[in-house]
Amino acid sequence: MITNNLRIGTRDSKLAVWQAETVQRLLKNAGINSELVMVKSPADIDLITPLHQFGGVGIFTKILDDALFKNEIDIAVHSLKDYPTQSPEGLTIAAVLERGPSQDILVHKGDLSFLNNEKEGLIATGSIRRIAQWKSKFPKHQTTNLRGNVQTRLQKLADNNWNGAIFAKAGLERIDLLPEHFEVLDWMIPAPAQGTIGVGCRNEDQEIVDVLKTINHRETEIRATVERQFLRTVEGGCSAPVGAFSTIEGDKIHLTAGVFELDGSNKVVVNKTFKMEDYKNAGQLAAKEVLANGGKEIMQNIDHA
Repeated sequence: MITNNLRIGTRDSKLAVWQAETVQRLLKNAGINSELVMVKSPADIDLITPLHQFGGVGIFTKILDDALFKNEIDIAVHSLKDYPTQSPEGLTIAAVLERGPSQDILVHKGDLSFLNNEKEGLIATGSIRRIAQWKSKFPKHQTTNLRGNVQTRLQKLADNNWNGAIFAKAGLERIDLLPEHFEVLDWMIPAPAQGTIGVGCRNEDQEIVDVLKTINHRETEIRATVERQFLRTVEGGCSAPVGAFSTIEGDKIHLTAGVFELDGSNKVVVNKTFKMEDYKNAGQLAAKEVLANGGKEIMQNIDHA
């Protein structure tokens, strides 16, 4: 039975708490009271090691899954782009909230002249997906690792001689930290389900599953399913240089997705349109086309890097 006080597990960063409080408000509107339970992942504590060097997937989410298994929390709130495409046995993503902004943005210092100088540019990001796409467009620019919560990363940008740093627009916007100087990177394919909040729980807690279904946003669920299926089919982990973004127009769903060499030297990107009734297979079909057209070799190179 649902208690009168569901325990919502969340990381303790300002953005993660914002996400959890958003879920909390939706549950309150459904007549369910709750409290937040804070946890820290190893990647929250170690802000030096590049994310892809932690190994595996679910760097930020495993600690919350473990808390569910230990019955320390009742539901877990995730940034869905960080969550593995297959939940651990016994757990499920029972709801996704309406998607926020999905774009990557370049936060800069008011001078974008470096974008016209192919040899000089120093960009900070901890994402190899962003690095690969930036180097694909600006092959002679340099990148540097950037870790930490949103506030920490913005401060590091201010304190260093970098030309800019890449962020998810949703993260900055949600906690009112979107700065004056930023450029939307409309050419960069975002991470699958970027800007989407996922809510997980134990499969056996059917009453909680049913409650979470009432706050699920169906269109976002469909789009996330397509994008994450693409990721899963190309066998890319959450830290792999894989991008996927879908839109729905009428009875059609459009998908732009691709894989990128780590150094930006090669990429395979597709643009596909599917009937909405076929959305459950759309990501897989697009991924198979990418793999057949050179994506398989790119992913093998990444595995051996």
